[in-house]
Amino acid sequence: MFDTGRMSDELKALKIDVTRLLSTAGEEIFETSKDRTEALTDQIKAALAELGETVSEDQEQLHDLITERPVASLASAFALGVVVGFMLRRH
Repeated sequence: MFDTGRMSDELKALKIDVTRLLSTAGEEIFETSKDRTEALTDQIKAALAELGETVSEDQEQLHDLITERPVASLASAFALGVVVGFMLRRH
């Protein structure tokens, strides 16, 4: 009535096909994820490089400002320290 041997062979072949398909799909998903991760890493590196340049420029401007007006810079830093001290003291 039923040929169990033939059915068993077909099930084994189907199992092999499914395993192969899942393996291929897993590899494709891994490669896609890897590519996306690399692209995101490149974007982050570019953003950090740009941020570093901006900070460097701002640091130079601040240095020039402090060098040109040392007394005013010192007075401003002292006033800021007093204000922050009062704010922290109240809380």
